[in-house]
Amino acid sequence: MPVFKTPFNGYSVKFSPFYENKLAVATAQNFGILGNGRVHILQLNPNGPVSELAAFDTADGVYDVCWSEAHDSLVIAASGDGSVKLYDLSLPPTNNPIRSFKEHTREVHSVDYNTVRKDSFLSASWDDTVKLWTVDRNASVRTFKEHAYCVYSAAWNPRHADIFASASGDCTTRIWDVREPGSTMILPAHEFEILTCDWSKYDDCIIATASVDKSIKVWDVRNYRVPIAVLNGHGYAVRKVRFSPHRASAMVSCSYDMTVCMWDYMVEDALIGRYDHHTEFAVGVDMSVLVEGLLASTGWDELVYVWQHGMDPRAS
Repeated sequence: MPVFKTPFNGYSVKFSPFYENKLAVATAQNFGILGNGRVHILQLNPNGPVSELAAFDTADGVYDVCWSEAHDSLVIAASGDGSVKLYDLSLPPTNNPIRSFKEHTREVHSVDYNTVRKDSFLSASWDDTVKLWTVDRNASVRTFKEHAYCVYSAAWNPRHADIFASASGDCTTRIWDVREPGSTMILPAHEFEILTCDWSKYDDCIIATASVDKSIKVWDVRNYRVPIAVLNGHGYAVRKVRFSPHRASAMVSCSYDMTVCMWDYMVEDALIGRYDHHTEFAVGVDMSVLVEGLLASTGWDELVYVWQHGMDPRAS
């Protein structure tokens, strides 16, 4: 299975929604505490090594990346200096970034592109806010400020152009409608910090949250008093969770316990796969929209793995 070595610690990996053999990786020097960052654009080659198509250096660590859903060459990066940077892969590195949005007052931890309207994206920051942006405007469209602590993740609903969720260190996940003045729902989802959230790609009312408490919880926002599933199996904080684009009840997660886990929350034995290929915190994971069962992960061991579910990520 393909493996790529990054010079810095891996933070995030995302498959391109346009090309099945391309992915973007966010990295940060010195575990993201101090130092530079780099965005890598990688290409998977049939039966060959992973090749690097482009690399963009930053003065601060990069904590997350996402692809534009409208332009196949645009990538958005979340930076440790509070900026959100826009890169155009059709231009040389010296012409990039083509835009740098600087409004957040602390690290930007998450970026997510709107898959329905395809013209806007979200940034979530340690300054306790989420901001809404469009690619063609230099200033944010709106700032969402209700959380009492760092916002680690913001995720658009895949069916509704105006609805998103945010996950925060204040132990809540909030549901927002950009047409409304405030959040429309508050889920007191965990008793510890919530690090990530993601919506089901098949049911627009199902959302997963994951926390420092080592658990993943699945919620139906129509009746959110109790979760419809609680997934236990990680040994430390769960850093990211992603629903499958191909199977309604499947999801993948990664954790500070250095593992990547595959789950089916509808069955009794929900843990259906565990991968222990990383040797440091596993902090980035994604599932390909274009190739069913294709997974990618990255971590503080400076490695990016791409593999098919059911295979050994380390197998050459």
